[in-house]
Amino acid sequence: MQDMFTPMPLGPLTLANRFVFPPIKTASGTPQGKVTDRQVTFYRQIAHHGPAIVILEPVAVTADGREHPKQLCVHLDDSVAELKKIVAAIHEEDRLACLHLNHGGAAANPKASGTPPRAPSVFTCASVGVPAEVLTEAQIDAIVDGYRLAAQRAVEAGFDLIEVQAGHGYLVSQFLNAKINRRQDRYGADRLLFAARALEAVGEGAPQLPMIVRIAGSEMSPEFGISPDDLAPMLRLAQDKGAIAIHVGMGTSCFSPPWYFHHSSLPEKPQNDALSWVRSKTELPVIAAGRMGRIDRVRTLRTAGLMDLVALGRPLIADPQLIEKWSRQAYPEVVACGYCLQGCLHRVRGGEPIGCNLNPEIGNPPPPRTDKPLKVLVAGGGPAGMSAALYLARRGHHVTLAEKEDRLGGQFNLAWQAPGKKTMRDGLESLQWQVRAHAENVLTGRPVDLDLVRELAPDLLVWATGAVQYIPAIDGLDSQYRMTSLEYFGGTKTVRGPRVLVIGAGRTGLEIAEKLGADGLEVVATKRTDPIGSMMEMVTKKLMLMRLEKLSNVTLMPHTTVKRFRADGVDVVQDDQSKALEPFQTVILASGMRSAPGPDDEIRQAVPAVEIIGDAAEVMDIYAAVHAGYATAQKY
Repeated sequence: MQDMFTPMPLGPLTLANRFVFPPIKTASGTPQGKVTDRQVTFYRQIAHHGPAIVILEPVAVTADGREHPKQLCVHLDDSVAELKKIVAAIHEEDRLACLHLNHGGAAANPKASGTPPRAPSVFTCASVGVPAEVLTEAQIDAIVDGYRLAAQRAVEAGFDLIEVQAGHGYLVSQFLNAKINRRQDRYGADRLLFAARALEAVGEGAPQLPMIVRIAGSEMSPEFGISPDDLAPMLRLAQDKGAIAIHVGMGTSCFSPPWYFHHSSLPEKPQNDALSWVRSKTELPVIAAGRMGRIDRVRTLRTAGLMDLVALGRPLIADPQLIEKWSRQAYPEVVACGYCLQGCLHRVRGGEPIGCNLNPEIGNPPPPRTDKPLKVLVAGGGPAGMSAALYLARRGHHVTLAEKEDRLGGQFNLAWQAPGKKTMRDGLESLQWQVRAHAENVLTGRPVDLDLVRELAPDLLVWATGAVQYIPAIDGLDSQYRMTSLEYFGGTKTVRGPRVLVIGAGRTGLEIAEKLGADGLEVVATKRTDPIGSMMEMVTKKLMLMRLEKLSNVTLMPHTTVKRFRADGVDVVQDDQSKALEPFQTVILASGMRSAPGPDDEIRQAVPAVEIIGDAAEVMDIYAAVHAGYATAQKY
């Protein structure tokens, strides 16, 4: 395992270690293709003591292949000058810069490209929703020329190597795939032809640059995914065309996004099997990508001989110092990615720059140490309070964090207990460790009251006491055996069955319904509005709804308002129709949260400055809470 951290040869290159940063869309550029300071900072942070190879976010070789309006560009006249900014930052950190070339084909976004998506044959990429037009031979020739020009520009911009996307349901894979490519011309008779021409064009445009080929070891879509028989020739072609490594992910952007983005709830075995299959089909070194942010996972795959290098994407966004910490076996110090997709994918899809629930510093310049240290008291040890305490302490302030419960974490302690979220616990423990390592004092079982404020005499009070459950006004609710969502996840009350009513089918309510349904209880979850699970991250929501569909004992009722509890039933109104439901033995309230009360007047008057943040100011998610703490630290 220690050889992961030492130099290794790869083709004509000598790598600093066996780690790679994969191509991750950042949405940090401009619609005009300009590189921003945030992008440069982002890649500098990743490269600093980081992976030997930093692969930039995907670039489309022609404009009609773009996926995101803020995607990095290579096809524009000023692309070389813009790309040089990132390459220079990576080189200044003594790491290698790799340009990732792609064309979305049917997965291209018309809002980004300005044209309809185009593919080998007519089909609709589910994530785009617009039928693709059939590429003409002239259009294919133009795309091949785009690969050649992009490779030339990679040389001009100073890149050290090039990666070609040949998998994940993008254009090269679409040509290879017999389920999608139904052409009657030479590109249908020889489905490898387009891939061969693309690789040859890259070789002609940049003969001096080594090349990596990226694939999906399995596209995890029986109906539309590429078969092993269609993929195996691509591996042989890559070797024949001089590729120095095969970069292996999973899934397709069109038909299996959970696997493409490696969601936390998915099993590991299919990926292991795919890596084993790829290893059996090629002599090239294998780069394994997807949920590799746990040292035990890396050690297992390396020992099994299933990979030669490891791609770390989201784990390095959560903690750019991950590799350095692993190398000195400082495992408790690692900020562990939970693979929740909330701060990264969810933001990028919404047009916001990539971020992280646990690392608000990513893409931002490091804040300077203060020259006026303050005595700070942070009230509340949830995500916002821990974040504020951590970053205020790192700026040089004298911080005491006080939490009324016997442990830090607040509602973060409950989040990881939901189905498919167990890996989020590692992130919570990381944040707890950091706070204890940096704050001068951490008090648990101690609420912030006037006595404590007078005892500590802080210059600044950060009030981050979180939120409390909203209790709706429903006739007869007081007569029911009930609990809040916080009481349910906290285990302070026992659920009685066999029937349970969950009021509020948002993210928390759905998590409760799934957990109870899996335990065999009969569950009804209501929501006054639609859609069910609104505001949830797309992939997480899709996976949860798929699991819920398999639970015949769980009923979801959108557009439903609970009006009255009676001894013999429950009156509801769904879509303006009155209905009566049978009685429930337990009612669980997941009907939203309200900010906890702020500091009283006596406390406010005893402190020179007060900041109210996180849920205490406005109910928000973990991402917003952590970033609120960070933003507060920047002010002082």
